[in-house]
Amino acid sequence: MKYSVVVVDDHMLLSQAIGGLVDAFDQFEVLYLCKNGQELIQQFKNNKNIPDVVLMDVNMPILNGIETTAHLKEHFPDVKVLALSIEEDEMTILKMLRAGAKGYLMKDVKKAELQEALLEVIENGYFHTNTIAKILVDSLRPKEGSVANLKEREIEFIQHACTEKTYREIADIMCLSPKTIEGYRDVLFDKLNLRNRTGLVIYAIKNKIFKP
Repeated sequence: MKYSVVVVDDHMLLSQAIGGLVDAFDQFEVLYLCKNGQELIQQFKNNKNIPDVVLMDVNMPILNGIETTAHLKEHFPDVKVLALSIEEDEMTILKMLRAGAKGYLMKDVKKAELQEALLEVIENGYFHTNTIAKILVDSLRPKEGSVANLKEREIEFIQHACTEKTYREIADIMCLSPKTIEGYRDVLFDKLNLRNRTGLVIYAIKNKIFKP
């Protein structure tokens, strides 16, 4: 018995090359190739086209890998998704794994590791390289300067600092002395590794502490 695999990648030459590698493995066979997530979901309307594993690219037009993986997790939970991408950004990797991918490989993966990953996903339900495992562990720990490490009053100060109010006006609103407010500012600049108020505003917007 061979396990079925579908390759989803908008670069067809690369997709064909990956498919050729998979077909060379004794335990696996490629059912078909898709150019994007929408095309894959269309194929899934026929039960005969539902594979055991999907090798999923991340950046694709129409419907990307993260969106497609989330859809499969909801509607086809038995299908195992293994990401295969050139994206090395930690946030992208985490988004893909949180969407439901059982592993994440780079496209320059060696043939033996690809085969091992496919087998591990089938037998154990997931495959994580040491790099990906570290990213997952690190994501569970509050990082220095993260929102999780900020005190309630510090967050309140940041929200006020994102307005046009002066530090003295912020002190009045928070019922604190101007010197204490300056202390808040200096501590936050140090904690968040920032140099000025503009940097604090950018940090607040990125971390959804303040909505402009």
